[in-house]
Amino acid sequence: MTISPLLVKASADREICNVTPESAGWTHVGFRALRLKANESETVHTGTRELCVVVLTGTVRAEVGAEIFEGLGSRDRVFDDVSPDALYVPGDRTVTLTATRDAEVALCTAPYSSGRKVVKRLDGSNMRRTARGEGSNRRYVCDILMGDNDAADRLLVVEVITPASHSSSYPPHKHDTDSAPNETVLEETYYHRINPPQGFAFQRVYTDDRSLDEACVVEDGDVVMVPRGYHPVVAPHGYDLYYLNVMAGPSRAWAFKNDPAHEWMLQPTT
Repeated sequence: MTISPLLVKASADREICNVTPESAGWTHVGFRALRLKANESETVHTGTRELCVVVLTGTVRAEVGAEIFEGLGSRDRVFDDVSPDALYVPGDRTVTLTATRDAEVALCTAPYSSGRKVVKRLDGSNMRRTARGEGSNRRYVCDILMGDNDAADRLLVVEVITPASHSSSYPPHKHDTDSAPNETVLEETYYHRINPPQGFAFQRVYTDDRSLDEACVVEDGDVVMVPRGYHPVVAPHGYDLYYLNVMAGPSRAWAFKNDPAHEWMLQPTT
């Protein structure tokens, strides 16, 4: 079976996945996911990029220069009804993450240019959680680092739970055209987790002219890259879906356009 060029398969190693601008063939978004055993550490030099560390599971201690952040993260599974803790780190910093118990962390990056941002702890207890959509399009969203949080220069980070038999990122929408305030250009990664983990889900990425039209079967830990186009997701019966979205572009604004062919379903029913 041919694997879509937009699909990055999960590894069973310490590094689950690693998407760089070079490997993706784009400009802005970088994404890594790591498994850290208790007492294991990972050191990251941000350089010319900003970083949002999302503690997906477990608990970590973070050191950024003389600043120490204890007790980041509390949940055992990404499907727990608890928001994650995160840490924003601007460019030209060195971060050391040490797991105080087995942990999974996401490292979300984008270009950093403002020079005005500071290290900031993002406590899950302060994150906005909302339900979006109706019926089988219902999903549950947690804003980790979105536009109303001005901690970042370019990064936008959000996580979503899509119940079994539901759709998400739906009706299909895109953000690949510079026509603000109606639409902005944002690259995006989807880091997928499945419950139970032997399951799968589906994601399609397509453009109006179908010059890009990829259908991906995603399994636990896989990443789908969205360079442009619409990108809906479907969770089959029996398997809940989690995904972590990382977005970044020339400006830090999220404005999207729905596929006109499917926008009818947003009209109120009488």
